Amino acid sequence: MYVILVYDFGEKRVSKMLKLCRKYLNWIQNSVFEGEISEARLKELLMQSDKFMKKDEDSIIIFSGPSQSSMDKRIIGKERSAIDVFL
Repeated sequence: MYVILVYDFGEKRVSKMLKLCRKYLNWIQNSVFEGEISEARLKELLMQSDKFMKKDEDSIIIFSGPSQSSMDKRIIGKERSAIDVFL
């Protein structure tokens, strides 16, 4: 499945979440990641985040769809991190 993950974490925990998300998804811009991921890997990411997340202060929002081609993506302004495919 293709996901867009957005998080808002407290200052003391934001770097932990950044490092965790970079293991699973592609960084797009501050606190925003996207990419193909299996349901099992997504659950793994969320279980790892649960170790340091404060649910009364922090949040994670996940948009998902069957594939990247089924989602419309428009960038207005400067693209922070282009995702290139290297062969």
